[in-house]
Amino acid sequence: MNKAAIRKQYLQKRQDLQDADIRGYSKQIHDWLFKSFPVHNYAVIHTFLPIKKKNEVDTQLLISTLKKDFKADIVIPKSHDDGSMTNYALRDDTILIENKFGVPEPVNCSPLTVNAKDIDLVLLPLLAFDKKGYRVGYGKGYYDRFLAQCRPDVVKIGVSFFEPVEQIEDLNAGDVKMNYCITPKGIWSF
Repeated sequence: MNKAAIRKQYLQKRQDLQDADIRGYSKQIHDWLFKSFPVHNYAVIHTFLPIKKKNEVDTQLLISTLKKDFKADIVIPKSHDDGSMTNYALRDDTILIENKFGVPEPVNCSPLTVNAKDIDLVLLPLLAFDKKGYRVGYGKGYYDRFLAQCRPDVVKIGVSFFEPVEQIEDLNAGDVKMNYCITPKGIWSF
């Protein structure tokens, strides 16, 4: 399938989820992450904040566990109209406001920027992924451009409520492959 068809199908699949499904699946993804990856080895962890109206994986539980049990610096993105993202350290006093896409973003953090090269692990949002480790997002390319700025050894972990499609047919040179994708059923390694 091509990205447009996948995007349409998986947007609908996510919209069909109930709140209890989202909470349960997000908890299963949380549990897989912390029991299967050496999270304590990563000093700087980037995570997205979920778009609630699009039924994204709820990363708040992941963030709570990272704050409580790990010493990693947590980094969140802020997108810009030119297609770029700036990364900011998430602090207890960070104020979040939804942008035009419904993404919670920091507004009081200008001195707390984090260079993409300093990030050790990135948790990636996605609509769907394939068995080769490529992902389909909303089509704006923010994360592919951001990942191109990260170190080559950055660990890229997608999170998905659904198992992979066989193959994304219309990949392009800018698409960045994930190292892993966590679903409620387990972990895919690429």
